[in-house]
Amino acid sequence: MTATALRIETLRGAAIGPVLADLARLRSTVFRAWPYLYEGDGGYESEYLRRYVTSAHAAVVVARDGEAIVGAATCLPLAEETAAVAAPFRARGWPLERFFYFGESVLLDAYRGRGIGVAFFAAREAVARGVAGIDFACFCGVVRPADHPARPADHVPLDTFWGKRGYAPCPGLVCTMSWRDVGESGESEKPLQFWARSLTGAALPPA
Repeated sequence: MTATALRIETLRGAAIGPVLADLARLRSTVFRAWPYLYEGDGGYESEYLRRYVTSAHAAVVVARDGEAIVGAATCLPLAEETAAVAAPFRARGWPLERFFYFGESVLLDAYRGRGIGVAFFAAREAVARGVAGIDFACFCGVVRPADHPARPADHVPLDTFWGKRGYAPCPGLVCTMSWRDVGESGESEKPLQFWARSLTGAALPPA
């Protein structure tokens, strides 16, 4: 595993199909850890990820060590996202067609701290800037209680990393998703806070 072996690729359309199994594997592995604690569902993964192949503007950015995919990040227009993700924007009257949504960004532990996360943001922003009418990039992150029993004592939130990329939380802009936590018997709802940044210099609409 050498730095020179690592490369970042942006995949579109049919080129995404062959990496869907790798993306599902990474999601299930990385999101099983704190703070998502996601108990993977193979059937859901296949259905959820298929839309990246069929969208005209979606992309999957992959990190490869040789031929092995060790990380991936996704993006697509917010207008093509699920109703749950779009709901808080609709409630505010914010036009979905001005936003590009960054979905998962998953990377195996051994490859962290090597600039791949920064490259994922840069690659997705490049995709977003190539779509007419897009002014903003956004993503959301799960919010867990400070006293959650599964919170690691040494956990460092990604807030500072996101801030250095130019993103800031949008107060009150929160969506809700449901999944089964590791060790739970059924799904439960979780709040996810949105972060956003302008890609064009345009100001966010008033809240």
